[in-house]
Amino acid sequence: MIYLDYAIFIYLFIIGNIVGSFCNVCIYRLPRQESIIFPGSHCPHCQTPIYWYDNIPLLSFLLLRGKCRTCSQPISWHYPLVEFVSGVNFLTFYWLFSLSTPFFIYIFLTTALIIITFIDLEHKIIPDIITLPGIPLGILFSTLFLQQSLWHSLMGILLGGGIFYLVALLSRGGMGGGDIKLGAMIGAFIGWRYILLTIFVAVFSGSIISIALLIAGKKGRKDMVPFGPFLALGTFVSILWGETIIHWYLAWHY
Repeated sequence: MIYLDYAIFIYLFIIGNIVGSFCNVCIYRLPRQESIIFPGSHCPHCQTPIYWYDNIPLLSFLLLRGKCRTCSQPISWHYPLVEFVSGVNFLTFYWLFSLSTPFFIYIFLTTALIIITFIDLEHKIIPDIITLPGIPLGILFSTLFLQQSLWHSLMGILLGGGIFYLVALLSRGGMGGGDIKLGAMIGAFIGWRYILLTIFVAVFSGSIISIALLIAGKKGRKDMVPFGPFLALGTFVSILWGETIIHWYLAWHY
């Protein structure tokens, strides 16, 4: 039984790495409005097609020492990082939910958030092609398979998108439209209680990082810090520890 569990963990980590490799394709191509299907994987520097033995998640990066086999240009660090994070993501949700329906739904959501995080960090945009279809899918998956009422999902959309829309209006551009749609998508999946926790974690962690960057001189007062990664972090925290945090908060206050 122990050996079987280890085998499942290894298998899921490899599957997660493969999904992470697909995430890398999306991260590179979606902001450039390129097809994620054609052409096949190729070096962004010399355009040489990447053969299968140079496209094995994590392993190929190590064997090639982080350089293209053809032109010797460096391969970005985010490629193995995304693959590793995706593998850990699969293991985390398997540990929580086993191979159940919630496992697949949360993997779907968090994989989208991984893609969004790295796109937002590099390009400071959040693609509509992910968030807009994600809103109805969130309603569908949460109400049919996560035992969440339609009201909870719709309130999650209203709060997740509405709060950021209000911030955008009051700050006159301090919050982007992509963040509004992302908040609505996350709310559709996790409902109103968890979206409030998600927003709190995102604002708190975003403030700390922004202050640290300001003190370190990496950012100025008027420089924008992508908010999508912090919303993604808040979502992970809400899914993993949401009930514990909410119960602790209620017990502490009441």
